[in-house]
Amino acid sequence: MPLLPETVRQVDALVTRAQAEGTAPSLALGVVRDGSLAHLAAAGEHPRPDADLQYRLGSITKTMTAVLVMQQRDAGRLALDDPLDKHLPGTPVGALTLRQLLGHASGLQREPDGRWWERTEGADLATLLAGLTTDKIAYPPHRVYHYSNLAYGLLGGVLEQVTGMPWFDLLRERILEPLGMRRTTFHATEPYARGYVVHPWHDTLREEPRTDTGAMAPAGQLWSTIEDLGRWAAFLADPTPAVLAPETLSAMCAPVVISDLDSWTGGHGLGVELYRVGDRVYVGHGGSMPGYVAGLAVHRPSRTAAVAFANSYGLRKGHHIVGLAREVLTLVLDAEPPRVQPWCPADAPPPADLAELTGRWWWMGLEYEFRADAGDLLGGPVGQPVLRFTPEGPDRWRGRSGGQSGEILTVVRDEAGRPVALDIATFVFTRSPDQEP
Repeated sequence: MPLLPETVRQVDALVTRAQAEGTAPSLALGVVRDGSLAHLAAAGEHPRPDADLQYRLGSITKTMTAVLVMQQRDAGRLALDDPLDKHLPGTPVGALTLRQLLGHASGLQREPDGRWWERTEGADLATLLAGLTTDKIAYPPHRVYHYSNLAYGLLGGVLEQVTGMPWFDLLRERILEPLGMRRTTFHATEPYARGYVVHPWHDTLREEPRTDTGAMAPAGQLWSTIEDLGRWAAFLADPTPAVLAPETLSAMCAPVVISDLDSWTGGHGLGVELYRVGDRVYVGHGGSMPGYVAGLAVHRPSRTAAVAFANSYGLRKGHHIVGLAREVLTLVLDAEPPRVQPWCPADAPPPADLAELTGRWWWMGLEYEFRADAGDLLGGPVGQPVLRFTPEGPDRWRGRSGGQSGEILTVVRDEAGRPVALDIATFVFTRSPDQEP
């Protein structure tokens, strides 16, 4: 569904200002809603952006590498608490776990040895591993957030060892082709925007090299478009189960570390960055490679996202590509909240074993209400249905949301077989406030 005209005007104004003040040769931003591109805002003429023009993703590549790791976890080929040494034996940092590497909680140094990997032709995995030493661990693991590109080069090596496939072949087979991301490639493919450094004093452009980063590719190699990155944003909002189980993606979005200990506005999950903006939490990532910056911000509950590219190495005057994506996303959510869906009556009464559990229940003098919802039991304090339970067997239900997520609800019956209590992990709810739990 397209944005309203006034929302479009405001989004376009933000993008134009960021391009002009940030001195980007070109800047493109897409708003994604309900799985499709709702609006493209573009500014600059070097080249004029469109939804099919490639830019470099930079570290947004890491979000895809992380999904590949989680696919292998779900398939039972690795565990997140596996030490690195289990899959890449003999490394001097082998005690670090895959979970720590994914969440930037390993304390591993930010970059590999040698020249700046983003701007030079990369080496193979054996060379990357040969450069590892014990002093690569800059901080004790899991004590502090410390971003590490090196960690994702190593995770790419783990994927190749586990699957026997080169990282990009695995990515293409398991993510890009199933999601229809045909314009996301290892190397630049025309049409693509050349990447530049803008001279600070006379505004001329210096074109940057487009490197093959070798074994560090899983940390930042990819090229993509607004259209394709929008598909990836839609996946992060509402995953395709054939690619990744929704519950696995939800686990990826739980904090591993908080990156901003002063105000808790940012953190990192398993491969995704977490941003708190007011009462909302966005997931996403930023990216940069010489000549390029990219931003991705997703609000999962509303299935809304903003994705952005510029072909300059950074933006000036306080502008930031991920900050722009978050600002636009917030603007859209504030201006156009999700449409309220009309209520529809149920097609049929709930099953008897569910219907008899509905109504009012009491716990420690507090009144709770439970109702049927698509075969589940939904409840909480009156007017606040924050608890969801799904059936697991006779008189046994599993918590799926709220404070009782994962816990078991057991139905307690009297001699006549009538439900007289709900035992939720030893918290006993009764039909009357006078009834002893």
